[in-house]
This record gives sequence, C-alpha cells and structure tokens, in this order.
Amino acid sequence: MSKKVNLAVAATVTLIAMAVTFSITMVVSMDMFNNIVSGVKNREQMYNKLAEIDRYVRNNEYAEINEDTLNDTIASGYMLGINDPYARYYSAKAYSERMGLENGRLMNVGVSVIKDSSSGYARILRVYDGSPAAENGLEAGGFITAINGTGVRTMTDTAAINSALIGEEGTTVSISYLTPDRQEQTMDLVHANYTTTTVFAQLLDGNVAYIDIDAFSANTGLEFRSAVDSMLNQGAVAFVFDLRDNTGETLNSALITADYCVPAGLVAQSQAKDGTVTDLRVSDDHEVTLPMACLVNESTAGGAELFANALRKMSGANLVGTTTAGMGVLLSDPQSFSDGSAAVITVGLLLDNEGETWNGAGLTPDVDAALTADEQSSYYDFTVQTDPQISRAVNAVLALVG
Repeated sequence: MSKKVNLAVAATVTLIAMAVTFSITMVVSMDMFNNIVSGVKNREQMYNKLAEIDRYVRNNEYAEINEDTLNDTIASGYMLGINDPYARYYSAKAYSERMGLENGRLMNVGVSVIKDSSSGYARILRVYDGSPAAENGLEAGGFITAINGTGVRTMTDTAAINSALIGEEGTTVSISYLTPDRQEQTMDLVHANYTTTTVFAQLLDGNVAYIDIDAFSANTGLEFRSAVDSMLNQGAVAFVFDLRDNTGETLNSALITADYCVPAGLVAQSQAKDGTVTDLRVSDDHEVTLPMACLVNESTAGGAELFANALRKMSGANLVGTTTAGMGVLLSDPQSFSDGSAAVITVGLLLDNEGETWNGAGLTPDVDAALTADEQSSYYDFTVQTDPQISRAVNAVLALVG
C-alpha cells in the first residue's frame, strides 16, 4: 500500500514540476516573442516613416539629390538617434582613410594640427622629426592657410584638415604656410614615411620629470617605459604626466602604459549590457614609487581617464587641472558594411579597480588648475616653461616629495 502511495506522490510531484516548467517556458517564450514583435514593429515604423519622407522629397524637391551624400547622412542620423554619444558612423571614404593610416598605405606630412577658433587656419601644434614637414622647415606655432588651393577656413573641422593633408607615399600636397613670425610661404610636400612619437619627456627644475602623452597608440607603452627609465636615470624625484587633450582612443595601450606605474593588482574592468564584468588587465609588480601627478582637462577622455584614475587609485597620484570628459565606455571595433562604410558603438562600461565608473561625471581633480580667460586664449602659445597648469602640477608633486 505504501509503495502505491509513494508512486502516486511521485507522479503528482512530477506532473506539478512539468506544469511549472511548462508555465515558466511559456512565460519566457511569450516575453521573447513580444520583444521580437515589438522590435519588428519598431523597425517597420522606422522604415515606413523613411519611405514616406523619401517619396515626398523625390516627388517635390527642386534641388538635385546626391545619393551618396543622402545615404551617408541618413546613416549618420541613425547613429545620432540611438542615444549613444560615442557612436560614430564612417562613410566609405572616411573609413578607407582611417584604415589606410593604420596600415601605412596613407600618411600625413608630419604635423599635428588643430583648427584655430580665432583665425580659422590650421594651427601647427607639433612637427615630427624626420617628416616631410620637418625637412621643409615647418614649425610649431605656424599656420597652414590653404591645402591644394583650398582655403583652410572653408574646412569644417580638424578632421577635414587632416583628411586634406594625407596621401599615399610619393604623392604631393601643396600648402600655404604662415611661419610663427607670420611670413607667408608656399611649398609642395611629398608624402613619405616617418615615425609618429606619442611620448615626449624632459627634466624640469627641481628634478621633476615632465612626460607629455599626446595619445595612446600601439607604440605608446614602449615609448613611455623608455621615457620613465630615462628620467629615473637622470635623477628624477617626481613625475608629472600630461594627459590634457588626450582622447585615449586605444584602450589597451592605456592599460599597458598604466601597468608600468602601478603596483600589482587589478587595473580596470568592463561591464557588458547583460551585467557581466570582465577584468581588462591585472598589473605585474613593477611600479613607479616616486610621487606622481596627472595633468588633465575637459578633453582628457577614455583611456587617458583610465590611466589617470588607475594611478590615483593604485599609486596615490594627484590629479591636477579640471574635471575630465567622463568618457568611461568600451567601444566596439569598427563594424564594416557592404558599401565600405563602418560604424563604432558603445558595447560596455569601463570600471576602475574598485568597480566604480567615471562615465558621465568625469574625474574631479585633487588640485584645481582651471585657466583664466586670458590664459585660455594663450593656451597653444605656452611652452613647457611658461604653461601655468604645468607649473601648478609641478608645485603639487614637489609638495609630495619627502
């Protein structure tokens, strides 16, 4: 009798378990189905709206439509509309240029420039040794006023200027140039290979090592290690790392560079959309034990923020300057499309070694070093010796020297 009861109980439990499992499966399946249907409906609405606009414009627009421009603008608009401030669309031309620069097929003439807000010209910030620009006498502080006969003032931004300056090895670009003392020159520069350095170091008064990290690229880690070792060999007692205007685009390079300064431990993590947390790098036991300061500003972003935050959290470095950009995200590799265009989107959130994010808020400096209005207007005219923010960073780090 007891065996029959036990069998009946077992059968009942099994049926209940099957019913519960079926119910859960149905709930999950319905939820997935509803999400799929909702996604299909949303996409259908988007396509229908675009089709309506397209029909109206093509039936009534007087001006001639450039199909390539239209398609690129629609794609750019889509990226602007997804609520991701770091998403970017590359036209086929822009993506080809990006890949060409990365693989060496295309090259600059050896200058780092920015579109000057007051003159509208391309202000030369740096001239790289051994480049066509250096060999032709271009200097930092000068201006490029025209490229291949097109006035730089008509170019929309710095990216457009850089695009006009690049070319394949052996090709020529003609420029009009204002020297730092405002003498006008015209010259032809032949594209040729040269080394783009991202790290620049010098020993300042008080034996403070000043290291400017322009950007994080494939070679930055090795350049940085060499610069740090050189400064130590020259008797440095403290370090100032200048990360102003460094957008930190190559995240892995920033991690490698930070690793050389901080003690052993977790450097940074990333968090995916589903909440999964992944360690990005665990540092070895090599570290810089001297006092350190990181000079930052509102254009310090991404990997540069990660570097500064790691040094502050793990090595006690001071941050000097102004609040950073707050770009604490992990970006995808470019996804290329059938027409040669590409897109980059945010795929994760960056976290520091304590699991905290600076995304949106930025990093608040320990020592405020905001520029006055007059200092800001002279920002690109300062030298290392006359830059007031560098001076404040040096004073801050010297105060930490025992």
